[in-house]
Amino acid sequence: MGGQACVLYGGAEFSRDTDLVILPDPTNLARLQSALADLQAECIAVPPFDRRYLEMGLAVHFRCHHPEADGIRVDVMSRLRGVDEFALLWPRRTTLFVDNEPVELMALPDLVRAKKTQRDKDWPMITRLVEANYFQHRHIATPEQIQFWLLEMRTPALLIEVAVQFPAHVAALSAQRPLLRLAATADLSAVTESLHAEERAEREADRQYWRPLLAELQRLRWERSSQPDNHSQPDNHDA
Repeated sequence: MGGQACVLYGGAEFSRDTDLVILPDPTNLARLQSALADLQAECIAVPPFDRRYLEMGLAVHFRCHHPEADGIRVDVMSRLRGVDEFALLWPRRTTLFVDNEPVELMALPDLVRAKKTQRDKDWPMITRLVEANYFQHRHIATPEQIQFWLLEMRTPALLIEVAVQFPAHVAALSAQRPLLRLAATADLSAVTESLHAEERAEREADRQYWRPLLAELQRLRWERSSQPDNHSQPDNHDA
């Protein structure tokens, strides 16, 4: 669900991290813990590897020490702002094969929604992901792809191009994304400004979402620093 997924979807990004969204039930977490043990991965920073923190929306961070993955970081989450629960994400995943091994990717529309954060680097990536999908499929577009482009395209000229080409879809989706009405008029300046406003609103929503979670992280850091004897112990434990 992170940089590695972006690479596989055609939005080039160098990343030495692997970000995963998982089902946080006890059986699955035990399987994850077994895999992390094979990678000789240790939990780093806060929070510790505990189901309740995943369900809050926090990420748990690991560093691998296996010789074939030394230094690789694995970040695990189970809840993302603006993204459906895992039970809905899994059936619509994308499966690719790398070296004949299946790699399960978060579906592209879900990945794009997950990238709508306050981080500067995520917004150019959203643009590249949607553009790559558009240029790959625009000549044989399905209704689902047209809807995806109209709801998520962030390149003003391309959004106008799609909106002008598919007016019926614009009419159906404009209540969900009001700036589509502007795109249908081919007003480049107005569309550009509306896209900026849309991004600002999403960044602010992400800041508000993370405010209590950051407070919890700060509490955990303080708690950890006040118990120096615990620093020698890994934070992994059964959820």
